[in-house]
Amino acid sequence: MKKVLILMCIVSALVSCKQENKQVVEVTYPETRKVDTVDTYFDTEIKDPYRWLEDDRSDETAAWVKAQNEVTFGYLEKIPFRNQIKNKLEDLWNYEKIGAPFTEGDYTFYLKNDGLQNQYVLYKRDKDGNEEIFLDPNNFSEDGTTSLAGLEFSKDSKTVAYAISEGGSDWRKVIIMDVTSKAILGDTLIDIKFSGLSWKGNEGFYYSSYDKPTGSELSAMTDQHKLYYHKLGTSQSEDKIVFGLDQKRRYIGGYVTEDDKYLIITAANSTYGNELYIKDLTNPNSKIVTLVNNFDNDHYVIENDGDKLFIVTDKDAPNRKIVIADAKNPSAPWVDFVPETENVLSPSTGSGYFFAHYMKDAISQVKQYDYHGNLVREVELPGVGSVGGFGGKKEDTTLYFTFTNYITAGTIYSYEPKEGKTEVYEKSKAKFNSDDYESKQVFYTSKDGTKIPMIISHKKGIKLNGKNPTILYGYGGFNVSLTPGFSIANAVWMENGGIYAVPNLRGGGEYGKQWHVAGTQTQKQNVFDDFIAAGEFLIENGYTSPDYLAIRGGSNGGLLVGACMTQRPDLFKVALPAVGVLDMLRYHTFTAGAGWAYDYGTADQSKEMFEYLLAYSPVHNVKPGVEYPATLITTADHDDRVVPAHSFKFAAGLQENQNGTNPVLIRVDVNAGHGAGKPLSKTIEENADIQAFTLFNMGVRPLGS
Repeated sequence: MKKVLILMCIVSALVSCKQENKQVVEVTYPETRKVDTVDTYFDTEIKDPYRWLEDDRSDETAAWVKAQNEVTFGYLEKIPFRNQIKNKLEDLWNYEKIGAPFTEGDYTFYLKNDGLQNQYVLYKRDKDGNEEIFLDPNNFSEDGTTSLAGLEFSKDSKTVAYAISEGGSDWRKVIIMDVTSKAILGDTLIDIKFSGLSWKGNEGFYYSSYDKPTGSELSAMTDQHKLYYHKLGTSQSEDKIVFGLDQKRRYIGGYVTEDDKYLIITAANSTYGNELYIKDLTNPNSKIVTLVNNFDNDHYVIENDGDKLFIVTDKDAPNRKIVIADAKNPSAPWVDFVPETENVLSPSTGSGYFFAHYMKDAISQVKQYDYHGNLVREVELPGVGSVGGFGGKKEDTTLYFTFTNYITAGTIYSYEPKEGKTEVYEKSKAKFNSDDYESKQVFYTSKDGTKIPMIISHKKGIKLNGKNPTILYGYGGFNVSLTPGFSIANAVWMENGGIYAVPNLRGGGEYGKQWHVAGTQTQKQNVFDDFIAAGEFLIENGYTSPDYLAIRGGSNGGLLVGACMTQRPDLFKVALPAVGVLDMLRYHTFTAGAGWAYDYGTADQSKEMFEYLLAYSPVHNVKPGVEYPATLITTADHDDRVVPAHSFKFAAGLQENQNGTNPVLIRVDVNAGHGAGKPLSKTIEENADIQAFTLFNMGVRPLGS
């Protein structure tokens, strides 16, 4: 057993910790057994003393998790304002929230949460305004941990197939239901993973999955995806494999064009770059035809007009463009439809128009085009922030979009594309006064001279005295763009005097393919340098100081936090890695992890790649005698995307080697997964614990406590 004296501070509002107010609390970490496992990479032996924690089915691992949670929650319960933060989160979250509507047949559907419901409820409204609950995921399980994970209506809108996730797992079940009577049709489909649902007419639909792995379904490797067709009224065992039996691919998707003319198939071995295929569904004897036969670029068909295919691609266009291809002559050169610009393109279609959504320094702009490629108008947006939506069927006369930023709760707008008329459809009922806050974008210089944008949000009138509790949040990978968005959790943080800062790191998609590639494989250190430089900027400009700076990120962002806290432990007071990829030598051996190799590379790829990964892998860079930041690692026992073993091994290493009084705790959510579909009650509890832990270790109390 390792005992550590943790210094806890009880202080007045937003002042630094005073010596006479410190409490000494003894924390005893659970014993973590070490084994003699050794792997050899290119003649280099690497010890893996906590390998046994990778076995998510063992009683010993379960006992270790239970013991760690007892220590963690025992610590959190001693924070005097923990419940105050939780109550504030519940209060601000307790308002009616409505999603953008969509039309299917004679009905309008929309999601709504009355306030503190664990899951959003799907409502159905007829043309006379009569509404009823259509699907209530809160009734799927007693504890609210089963969520609605997708749904798709047949072409005549009379039948719906919907997917559910149990305990946050990526494995899905699909249930088929009659829309009018709500009668369940046929058997429930099981063991479906990383899949959309796309109907062919009204007779059946396409979906994707892997064979269920031998061993643990939560951690065993899954690397051969297949596209299936399910015909209504038949058993799942009769489902036909459409693609993927002979051509082994890790990720396969299939979707049918709106006119039911073509099946579009995408196939990939990594998270970037895909092949593209089509099949003519009007001819039962048609073959699958290749449009793209390599993984060099990203492509997908966004729309078709008969045999004219509109394809979004970054081939010869790092910021993406829309091109036209001929389905009847697939070898013919593609023709530009919406050419590449200096800003990154993410288009949508609806009402017979294309909507070119651009990011300029992570801020939204939208342009509307007709089917001849003519610019109709630039859509006037409500302000500076992020928009989502502008998607629908060709016959829709009204589309919807949402607008938000870090200090503006999401508002839904209706948009009439013919006239360009915009109106507020649903204003947010959040109890948050945006006028009391400010959010501004700055640009700072990273280690190699690259300019990085960052948005800093906080209450108006803060003093730049270096004593503001600050959360620096980042991701930096997989072409993901962090655009401004409102969060109740962040609102509570800012209400308590905190600063929330989000830099747009390399590895993301904010500036196109080149920005993404600049943060991959042997350039991954750029991402960590960008994040560290963001912290240094905040300190140099008086926003905060190392005693009041926390870093937070999840998944790939968890890797970011793990790497930065081990490289610069002096720069941060608190580290909050969530569901992180933390063992960079073995990540590709779990579930679909091998598909992340485009971003990371793998340890068995080459000696150079092995040495590069080893140099920053958080699990392998915990050193004895170092004082690391106060650390709260968060993960979940059903995370089958980034398996919790990453977090387990990192926590064990930190607890063994931590020098000084900063606590190292791991909080393992039970019956939860990577994050999607998490019940609101669990979300509130987790955010309360994170904010309480952060303020407590900074020696700061929330306002009013």
